[in-house]
Amino acid sequence: MSYKERFTKRKSDTSSIREAIDAMLESYKLRQKFDQEKLINSWESMMGKPISRRTEKMFIKDKVLFVKLNSAPLRHELTIAKSKVLEILHRHFDKSLVEDIKFY
Repeated sequence: MSYKERFTKRKSDTSSIREAIDAMLESYKLRQKFDQEKLINSWESMMGKPISRRTEKMFIKDKVLFVKLNSAPLRHELTIAKSKVLEILHRHFDKSLVEDIKFY
């Protein structure tokens, strides 16, 4: 088999890039961390610009999303509407990713 034949033929066991990345995330046990970062990065698109502008810091620890806000009235409103915020998050992401939210 020549050099050109070896490297130009498409293998029958090839997969898409998405499948390969998913397999890599699963094999290195990075899926949960990847999904957590994806959730944090999509906070603005889920909650809107006004809330996003007042969000200073976010992190997830033990399936609890911690959100630091620089507005006390907004913090109070979001604490009251915590179940709605969780519903929005669960609509976009797996329910096991975040089970609770703490606004501080």
